[in-house]
Amino acid sequence: MAETTPSPTLSAKASSPTALCVYCGSSFGTHPDYESAASLVGRTLAERGIHVIFGGGRVGLMGTMADAALEAEGIVTGVTTKGLVEAEIAHEGLTHLHVVETMHQRKAKMESLSGGFVTLPGGVGTLEEIMEQWTWAQLGIHTKPCAFLNVRGYFDPMMAMVEHMRHEGFLKPDLDEMLIVEDDIGVLLDRVSRYQAPTPKWQHR
Repeated sequence: MAETTPSPTLSAKASSPTALCVYCGSSFGTHPDYESAASLVGRTLAERGIHVIFGGGRVGLMGTMADAALEAEGIVTGVTTKGLVEAEIAHEGLTHLHVVETMHQRKAKMESLSGGFVTLPGGVGTLEEIMEQWTWAQLGIHTKPCAFLNVRGYFDPMMAMVEHMRHEGFLKPDLDEMLIVEDDIGVLLDRVSRYQAPTPKWQHR
């Protein structure tokens, strides 16, 4: 069911504690473990009764994850843009599909529907999405967890860069500890459920 929605306002609290946004690649990557992990994530979220929010695509890891959640009788909501619908990469079998005008509206809508964020391997767009959410969390715009499923050590270089930022004085220690990084989806979701946000960046002063 497609619907056009206006740009939402950013929420300080999750609209539903049982809804998680999944960011992941629109490609499959070079190793079958990535696709297997995406399928496992979708199935696990559905089995735990967690409402899946994602970018609405039928391609790559996005499509694999959504299909697995749907096959496990989960609720899956996609958020996409008119341009991506016209490019014929939108998933047509979802529980709900929100169609917005711009990528900015898309990201804000996904945030407003979600109680947290789980990131799988992906490219520039995937990293841009989760880094924006981490930035918003640091500023206290929301208090939602940002988690990474570290398949095949995919996010190890990124975490090395995060450590470098902290070491060089550009990131306070408790703000890098906001990130949840695990290679097991069950452990990751357990940590997400226990997450407590630290003091926002500018309240440190």
